[in-house]
This record gives sequence, C-alpha cells and structure tokens, in this order.
Amino acid sequence: MSKVKILVTGGSGFIGGSLIDYYLKNGYECLNLDIIAPPDGMSHSSWRITDLLNIKDLEREIMGFMPTHVLHMAARTDIKENNDINGYSINFNGVENLIKVLDNCPSVRRVIFASSMLVCKVGYNPISYDDYCPPNLYGESKVLMEKRIKELNIDKYEWIIIRPTSIWGPGFKAPYKNFFDLILKRRYFKFRGKASTKTFGFIYNSVYQINQLLFQNSLLVNKRTFYIGDEAPINIHKWADIIASQLNTRVISIPFSIIKLISWIGDGLMFLGIPFPLYTFRIKNMTTDNVIILLADTKAIIPEQRYNLEEGVRETLSWMKRCRGL
Repeated sequence: MSKVKILVTGGSGFIGGSLIDYYLKNGYECLNLDIIAPPDGMSHSSWRITDLLNIKDLEREIMGFMPTHVLHMAARTDIKENNDINGYSINFNGVENLIKVLDNCPSVRRVIFASSMLVCKVGYNPISYDDYCPPNLYGESKVLMEKRIKELNIDKYEWIIIRPTSIWGPGFKAPYKNFFDLILKRRYFKFRGKASTKTFGFIYNSVYQINQLLFQNSLLVNKRTFYIGDEAPINIHKWADIIASQLNTRVISIPFSIIKLISWIGDGLMFLGIPFPLYTFRIKNMTTDNVIILLADTKAIIPEQRYNLEEGVRETLSWMKRCRGL
C-alpha cells in the first residue's frame, strides 16, 4: 500500500489547522491549501496559497501532491451575508471544483467533506440527515454543498460528510474565545434563569473523531454523515463556573432583561460596523437548547472521548496564557 499523504483544504483555519498540526506531529506528509496564510505558531512549510474557485490552480496543487486522503475544511463560515447566497459560493461551487479534480486523481482513497450543524437551525432536531432547516444563507450554502456531494454519485473513492458542532479550545477565535476572554477579564455575567444546554466539541476530541473517521472501516462510514462533538452536552452556566473556578474567581448573574437591552445596543453597534460581543442573534443562540441527538451515530463508532470538560478548559486556559506571553 502506498504512503499516506494527507491534503487539508482550509488548513489555516481553526479545525483545519489543528488537523495539520496533529498529522505533522505524527509524521504524516501534509499539504495545506488555503487562500489565507497560517497564523503564527502553525506550519507554513506545508501551505500553498490556493483558491478553490480557481480550478486550474487547484488541479495543479492536488495533482502535484497526489494525496491519498483529503480533509475538505475550507469554507466561508461567517453569517454576515443576508442578500446573496453566491457570497458563499466557495461552500458549494468550491466543493464541485474539488470533486472534479479528485475524480481525476487516482491516488485518492477517502475524502471527508466538512459541512456544518447549521444546516439546521439551533433548537431544531432533524429526523434524518436529509432533513434540513437552515437559519441563514450560510446554512443554506452548506445544504447545497451536501446535496451536490450526494447528487454527484461519487464512486472513485470513499467519502464522508461531517457536521462539526460548536468547536472550541486552543486555536479558537470568536465567539467562544470571546466567552473565555470575558470570564478572564471578569466581565462575563450569567443570564439569570436563562441557562441553555448545547452540544459542543473540544478541539482535541474533534481532531480525534475526524482522524478515526478518516481511517475507519469503510463498511461503517462510507457515504455517511456524522456530527462531530462531545457526547455530554454542556450547560453554559456550568461551563462558565468551571472556567472561573480554574481562574480562582466566580461568575455572578444578572437579570436577563439587562442582557437583552445590552444585545439591542450591540445590534446598533454591529449595524454601524463596530464589533460587539453581544447582539440579539447571539443571545438567542446562547439561550436556546441545542442537543444534537444524531451524535449518537458518531458515538456508536467512536465511543471514547479523550478529554473531559475540565481538562479541555485547563488546556484552553494554558494555551491562552502562552499566547499572551508571546
């Protein structure tokens, strides 16, 4: 069997970069295709600037590397677009270009395509993986991506669709880094009477799950969809308390009416182009339960979890401390 060579699109991002870091540390040959350079602290040697919407450049890089396994993580992931779904064309046209190139790459054995849990709005529990209910154009773009993968009847290699949940941990950015930062600065307040419980995924657990799927028995995973996340849902208030306890501080609670007022102010500031950590869409997400029932399919194949919540918080705070030191 030929040597394993792993291609990661979007390897300069949070999850993609964590995967690149994991595989390089474990001796794999990797290629990162991304239009954005890796941040400081990540490997630049494996990076090639590549736009998935430019099929000629994409073909040149892939055929020059000849990967055996592909992790397609590249995407536009913000929710700022309100008018034109083509603003997210990399999410569906980009995946079509990738598939066209991979169809002509004889070395490819398995591909993992990263979708999103936002193919269904927060609080909606789908009855199957073809039951969609996106809350915004970003979610709709990921629905288009999933449908196109399934409609293309790929048979030259094995493929899997993953739907990462809310992933957090070392290397993360907004919104969950903001959550940690606010607690660090003692500016976070619990919403009295409005705690929600959601499915999250600690990044090191998520990397482990994705790696297991990449090399799992094909009879168990080929042409299937899996959520990526931790088995135990997290209560937001409990999470905040655990972070605060490791910082030897505590989080106080304030009436939700005040939080709601602050979120309206945040809406106004965001409209003016001024970043603000709290706005109504985020508050709604933070106060709506979202426990992914279909995660049980992932757990049936990958039952073990490497880090519990307390360990994940400890690793994350240690990383944040190192970043501040740098």
